[in-house]
Amino acid sequence: MKNTFQYIKTGLLLALLGVSSCSKNFGDINTNPSLVAKPDVKFLLSYSQDKIITYQGTEWVWESMEQLMRFTQHVTSSPYEITNNVNTRYNNYYLQILPNLFEIRKQVDAMPNKDEYQKIAMVTYVLQVLHGLKVTDMNGSIPYSQAIEGRYQSQYGPVYDEQPALFNNWLSQLDAAIAVLSNSALPAQVSYGQSDIFYQSDWIKWVKLANTLKLRIAARLENADKAKCQAVFQQVLKDPIGPIDGDDSQVKYLNSTYTPFGNGGDIDYRSRRYATTSIMAFLKKSEDPRLPVYFEKNDLVGSYKDSLAKYNVTLPAFINPNDPLIMYQGGPADWTTNPTVAAYIGNGFIVSQYTKYNLISPINRRFFSPKLNSATGNFLDVPVTYAETCFYLAEFIQKGYAGGADTKGTAEDWYKKGITSSIQTMNAIAVAAGSTTAYTGTGLTEINAYLNNAQVKFNGVNNLERIYIQAYLSMYRQANEAYVFCRRTGYPKTGSAYYGRETFNELIPRRFWLTDPGEVNRANWNTAMQQQGFTPNAQDLPTLSSQRIWYDKQAPEFGKGL
Repeated sequence: MKNTFQYIKTGLLLALLGVSSCSKNFGDINTNPSLVAKPDVKFLLSYSQDKIITYQGTEWVWESMEQLMRFTQHVTSSPYEITNNVNTRYNNYYLQILPNLFEIRKQVDAMPNKDEYQKIAMVTYVLQVLHGLKVTDMNGSIPYSQAIEGRYQSQYGPVYDEQPALFNNWLSQLDAAIAVLSNSALPAQVSYGQSDIFYQSDWIKWVKLANTLKLRIAARLENADKAKCQAVFQQVLKDPIGPIDGDDSQVKYLNSTYTPFGNGGDIDYRSRRYATTSIMAFLKKSEDPRLPVYFEKNDLVGSYKDSLAKYNVTLPAFINPNDPLIMYQGGPADWTTNPTVAAYIGNGFIVSQYTKYNLISPINRRFFSPKLNSATGNFLDVPVTYAETCFYLAEFIQKGYAGGADTKGTAEDWYKKGITSSIQTMNAIAVAAGSTTAYTGTGLTEINAYLNNAQVKFNGVNNLERIYIQAYLSMYRQANEAYVFCRRTGYPKTGSAYYGRETFNELIPRRFWLTDPGEVNRANWNTAMQQQGFTPNAQDLPTLSSQRIWYDKQAPEFGKGL
């Protein structure tokens, strides 16, 4: 796979830089197209694709690590307050993703040979939905049907579309894209070529992505409209091409120059993040190959026993000295629930005046930030995975949602494929990053052993929970999708003997906030707040944890899955 950075420069011609105010999203953004050079339409896609990934540089710090991944209990870290640095997904959508996509369609529509550009145009809708879902996940109603009209129609006050309308619109746009992209009877089509940094204009892979996005929508609809969820699932099953069906059709982004977490890739900015007790316990007892990929070893390696014996020191009671994986330890997701263990998060266990050991395992920092401390690894991101697709299929089949459609395998079959792909994909990310890997060679020995582990195999008792937990573990690098998963399902479930969510006394926001956009669009914003029952401008946790977006209203509390 080629690096993406070399395809981005031309796309910068329509980049919208230097605009930060929400009130300017729809009025002041490039309202005079005549001032912008008209590049080849093929090169406009790269910039939007790149920004879907790289805008997250600060999101990794302020939102994913400090908030969402703590709420899902993938990591434990200092419980920082939520600040205005979250929700960069929103401005990014209107400033850096949508404008070029609209411009592509505008230019295509004006071409005398536009029939040759149909597939180029339809790809843009798939990207709009990909990031649009992420925006509505935390904001509910958002401008969409009238978005970006300030540039072309002097419409600076777009309505905020409610989620039912958004999902219907997105499903229709995905269906239209699938119809065109899979149509082999069209005139010879112009290709983006290498300017398409996700799929290099492999139209069939775009169809597969569109179908997987339909599964994402179906999952979000389940608690609000189960019948529609099932109908969408069955549509995907009946599509001749179907969703993402292998690691080669995942969305991949490889960049040899990009550094997440800002300049230098300082993943420890503000604080270091560590394994939770729950995720570490399960990874260890199931002998998960992803354990060294996800977390670093503590200091209980090498000759540590000699040091303990020399100074007649005993390890703290929460550590089993006979544990063969003693070098991996987790800490409480909520520090207040176990302050004794939490005291060792970021603080060494003192053996002598010369020696102290860090006991709690940090996240594998190079896995997330491959250029940390001048390292030379490369950032590989897979924002839409084959594993995610497999676990949707396994979940919905297990729930009986397929009707009479051909599922091309049982729930267990798709479950195994999802696990296999997750391990392989995480290993590929680790290899690119120059990080600790899950295996060398093909990994089939390790993967097959894991599939046959008693903690992993279907047992006929809690099969759905096993699907849920493997989906959850596979989303370690997808903070938003993991949060949406835990919010919609209530898993991991508090009190479960299989994989229990830890007690978490903090209030967890069910949404973020959109502040007053100013006079230009205040009326529509007020209407959207009233329609959703949101307190305008509220940023306090009691409000954000009690007011829900539409598709979340019937979902369980975190940890209260059925």
